[in-house]
Amino acid sequence: MFNQNTSSFNRADREILCQIVPQNAHVLDLGCGDGTLLAELMERKKVTGRGIDIDERNIIQCIERGLSVTQSDLDKGLVDYPDNAYDYVILNQTLQVIMKPDHIIREMLRVGKSGIVGFPNFGHWRPRFSLFFDGKMPKIPTLPFEWYNTPNIHLLTIRDFRDFCRRENITIIREEYFIAGSWRHMPFWRPLANLLAVHGMFVIRKSA
Repeated sequence: MFNQNTSSFNRADREILCQIVPQNAHVLDLGCGDGTLLAELMERKKVTGRGIDIDERNIIQCIERGLSVTQSDLDKGLVDYPDNAYDYVILNQTLQVIMKPDHIIREMLRVGKSGIVGFPNFGHWRPRFSLFFDGKMPKIPTLPFEWYNTPNIHLLTIRDFRDFCRRENITIIREEYFIAGSWRHMPFWRPLANLLAVHGMFVIRKSA
């Protein structure tokens, strides 16, 4: 997703996820990629983890890391997984490339007691500025693709996600925002996050 300062962002991304996920949790990582995050969670937090990804190359890399992984299309849901099978289900940097994001969020909250959703924020001031002045689809570090070859098919903002959670009766337990090169969660940033945050991350649960 990022073509500038990618490694530094990914390190910060993994660090905040390691802070959120507790010790010894059961974790399902949706769109797990090459398994870097899952491997780090297993090493640092002693989680019991499984990954799901559609890309065969990623599956091979996960297996080489010794991870438990399944090749599957997330748009088909999680029918093979029972209710409340995991403490946390993670969907990070993947929501915007899924055909049916609403369905997978419902599924992850069925399978997991809590969900963690992270995505690039299209409400950030840079894409707003680019679209307003250039009149074209933004092409900036957080959205580096051309309109015709982007993998992102459901762009959204932090405000969009909050509205979705309200409609779906989903409780947001925790919000984190990637602003000015670091993750921030202080209450001060919440009203400004939709404008200033490059990336948002939410811990969510089904409301009682």
